[in-house]
Amino acid sequence: MHNAYSDALDTLLRDCCTPAVVRAVEHGGDPLPLWQALQESGFADCLLPEEAGGAGLPLAELAPVLFTLGRHALPLPLGQTLFARALLHAAGLAVPAEPVALATFGADAETVLVAGGAHAAWFLVQDGTRCVLLPRAQAQVRATGVPADLTVALARPSADAPGAFALPAGALREIGACVHAAQMAGAMSHVFEITLQYANDRQQFGRAIGKFQAIQHQISVMAEHVTAARMAAQLACAGGGRFNAWQPDPLRAAIGKLNASEAVTPVAAIAHAVHGAIGITAEYDLQLYTRRLHAWRLADGSETYWGRVVGEAACAEAADGAVALARRWGGEAA
Repeated sequence: MHNAYSDALDTLLRDCCTPAVVRAVEHGGDPLPLWQALQESGFADCLLPEEAGGAGLPLAELAPVLFTLGRHALPLPLGQTLFARALLHAAGLAVPAEPVALATFGADAETVLVAGGAHAAWFLVQDGTRCVLLPRAQAQVRATGVPADLTVALARPSADAPGAFALPAGALREIGACVHAAQMAGAMSHVFEITLQYANDRQQFGRAIGKFQAIQHQISVMAEHVTAARMAAQLACAGGGRFNAWQPDPLRAAIGKLNASEAVTPVAAIAHAVHGAIGITAEYDLQLYTRRLHAWRLADGSETYWGRVVGEAACAEAADGAVALARRWGGEAA
């Protein structure tokens, strides 16, 4: 998953988003230099039209960019920000220069977990069809209590918060699902690479542990899940949105997030099993990615939530049978 945009972003992040920078930001360091580098690069505006009547990147071309964010475990919500900017611009509202995190409240939820919200200056919040942009100073935000966690708990804003605009119900959650599916695929790709490298480098009983059949089996299973997650991310970002070229298709976003989230647990478990005790140490980079993977797995609904969404859609459309439904989903004539 790469194109000219993601290659340029990868070059930038290799320099300004090193593991040392990620650790510093996670532990309360100043994220401003990293954000300024991203802001000056123009990637936060890649969904905005360059001229009146124009359009930003289509979702399918944006997918490799989101994938790259995951490969570098970016500790700032850039993926969410670029969608927030596009939504605010479409609504005719001012677009803030700082990071924006997305949050969706269910009917009965008084708080919601916001992945990447620890360093967000703004929160774009959807409740039903009502969407509002909240500055951090007006939002009720609290930490989760998990060390170095970038997820925060956000309380439901008051109904009279100013600057509200309308958005189809569930639109922000679908965007979040798409963003995190692609970022999870990128993070899992990097986890696989460092696990494979470790297995080839680590010597035990006179040879690399990657030469042992038990380790080879685990890595092959891991490779299957990583590939499935990448395909899920591509599906989630296949486009076909309800009102523009960068809005995810609801069902594709659901299927993509479901499958990417399902892959997180076995990929992280195998990676740590192959690495042994070193994988959980603060000094080793693996835990930077597996912690982020588990946070993104839960963001905007876990596999349980999206599995229910997909199941309900299947039941609603399967009046003429499951085979015909599968052919329609695949784009074939029934």
